[in-house]
Amino acid sequence: MLAWLNRYLPVFIALSVLIMLVQLLRQVWPAASALTTWFAAVEVFLRAWSWYFIAAGLTLVFLSLICWLHWQDRAPQWIYRVISMDILDRLTNKQQVEEAAARMDQESLVIDAESLGSALKAKVVGQDAVCNDLSQQLRRRLALMQRQKPAGVFLFAGPPGTGKTYLAKVLASELNRKLLHFDMTQFSAGSFSATQLFGMTKGYVGSDSYGKLTGGLRDHPAAVVLLDEIEKAHPEVLKGFLTAWNDGFVTEASDGKQISTSQAIFILTSNAATDVLTTLQKDFASDADSLRMASVNALKENGFAPEVLNRIDRIFVFAALAGLDVARVCALEMEGMIRGYGLEVAGGGVDPVIIVQLMQRYRRMGSAASSRDVVRALEESIADSLIKARQLGYDLIELRIEDGKVRAKASQKGRQAASAQGAGQE
Repeated sequence: MLAWLNRYLPVFIALSVLIMLVQLLRQVWPAASALTTWFAAVEVFLRAWSWYFIAAGLTLVFLSLICWLHWQDRAPQWIYRVISMDILDRLTNKQQVEEAAARMDQESLVIDAESLGSALKAKVVGQDAVCNDLSQQLRRRLALMQRQKPAGVFLFAGPPGTGKTYLAKVLASELNRKLLHFDMTQFSAGSFSATQLFGMTKGYVGSDSYGKLTGGLRDHPAAVVLLDEIEKAHPEVLKGFLTAWNDGFVTEASDGKQISTSQAIFILTSNAATDVLTTLQKDFASDADSLRMASVNALKENGFAPEVLNRIDRIFVFAALAGLDVARVCALEMEGMIRGYGLEVAGGGVDPVIIVQLMQRYRRMGSAASSRDVVRALEESIADSLIKARQLGYDLIELRIEDGKVRAKASQKGRQAASAQGAGQE
């Protein structure tokens, strides 16, 4: 109501002023006959419809003048506040921008599969076949100019600690896409779990904000959506993803808006049927189609819903780590742990016996083996040494075995740097 009054208040004021002027003229006009004659002349003019042509002519002249001033870039700014005009029309060549926008909407994204595969293999140890296959799949799917479903729905299956989650993170980084990471063990408690992802129905508490998934895809349509340990999600949660994977959109419950998923990449990880999938991966290593069929059957037997498996574009089975791959992963985890303390490992500064001991511990853990668990145990044994080295100002260390225990020792280069710094301060 206030907005309506603000809009039409000037009109009411103008009419009131006009009525007051007419009343004033009637009172002060010198001759009543003259006033009557004037009103009669106006009435004849209006009845003759002549004023329509005059008003139309004046309006045309006014609009022509405005157009000429606009083309000459001499129009005053108040005209643009009175006459609604697209900012593109006012500031640039709108047609050229429209054509460019149309071309951009139709352009496909072509990636270098070989370069992407090499980048993935450089960071993910022991899964070269998966990295190469994933790169080729993405190259084909992202090159499609028209899609009504996500760029890819991929399932990473296999033993824990083989790099499934890490590969998804590396992929998002290499493609310069936002990573939306969801631990599906947190969405296993009934239908309430679905509201956390897809929003709360209007009228209930929490309906004033979007769900974690719908809000993330609204802000980052081309995100990599990582659904970790998908087999632990509640069935109601999985139902919410069927439309996202099949029809290319997901519905936000709070306002009913459809959020597009056609640009997103969905990656599901699972530790289900680990032993069976590991065997299948070895038996059908050179036959991708047979591996997929056998993997689907194995996952169905382990409780995966058929409607979920039918919407997965590709199943990648990760091989269990063995041999030097275990050593490489342990070394990478160890290096990352030490960097977390603000230190660096000197080249050749790790006693090989330490790596061998980690490999032996990894093997003893069997199917539950994870390089993170192994290195975490190492961290507990050398954390105090790392903290002490940092307090002493060292930035470069070596790991050695002394009296049967792992010790962090400052390398020669680190000592020299610290000595030079101390001498400079003196």
